[in-house]
Amino acid sequence: MKFSLRSDRTKTSKSKDDERRSVASTELEPNEATRAGVYLFSLVVFAVGFGIVFAATLPWLSVGTVVAAVAAGLLCAGCIRVAPQWERVAVLRLGRFNRVAGPGLYVLVPFVEYTAIHIDHRVMTSSFSAEAALTADLVPVDVDAILFWMVWDAEKACLEVENYPKAVLWSAQTAMRDAIGQLNLADLSLRRKQIDRELQEIMGAKCEQWGITVMSVEIRDIMVPRELQDALSKEAQAERERNARVILAEVEKDISEMFVEAAEVYDRNPKAMQLRAMNLAYEGAKDGKGVLLAPSSLADGFDVSKLFKGE
Repeated sequence: MKFSLRSDRTKTSKSKDDERRSVASTELEPNEATRAGVYLFSLVVFAVGFGIVFAATLPWLSVGTVVAAVAAGLLCAGCIRVAPQWERVAVLRLGRFNRVAGPGLYVLVPFVEYTAIHIDHRVMTSSFSAEAALTADLVPVDVDAILFWMVWDAEKACLEVENYPKAVLWSAQTAMRDAIGQLNLADLSLRRKQIDRELQEIMGAKCEQWGITVMSVEIRDIMVPRELQDALSKEAQAERERNARVILAEVEKDISEMFVEAAEVYDRNPKAMQLRAMNLAYEGAKDGKGVLLAPSSLADGFDVSKLFKGE
């Protein structure tokens, strides 16, 4: 189980919340650097429209003609647009959904059509967390996770939900809290992969109506309060000591049972006892560095002839 130490949680919780929100919002914002070609195309269209009108009205050059040329350039740039390969654009006509444009070049009817939303069709990564979520055994934990998802239906994402990135994150957080509340702390760590799959199924069923597919959910970190971490460490140590004592007691029990069985065999067969006595004497004197003193009763066991005479 992975634990992280935390200090001064009350003072830093607000900053952590702000940081996580900023991380999530940053990940949801489109990469402006990748739209440089789109902006350049709009600039070229504006320049072409401005140049045509300006050249046509050059003999009557005035402030009005310059304004007309600028308006013509803006109108051309607003009507003739281009979308990157990974982007889809929801187009509304007089307030009603008309079509999904892109990728590539598309044209809008001036003053009649306008774009409602630009939707990225690439796989998105969003981090989310469930703070102070209670497990089934009432342990407060903070869980951080990553959500991989993508929009497959731009029309549903535009019409069925107001802000689909925020809706996905809030749904993921709610599903995470529900999953945590059904498990104990130990199960939460051991069944991490299973929780990921369950969250993916729950999120997939909920987000499908928004035209969104949840690719996977991965839990990154499970954090518990420091005081609870110390208690869990002591509990784990006590459990290990208990297991060690149980194993030692079982071994001693097995050894004592073996001794009892051996004593019964020696009691039923005196010859076996004599052979055992001879073996003990041999083991004690085989090094040749000592003197073996044996009582007369034990010396009788050394009479090998009795073993063959049946005495």
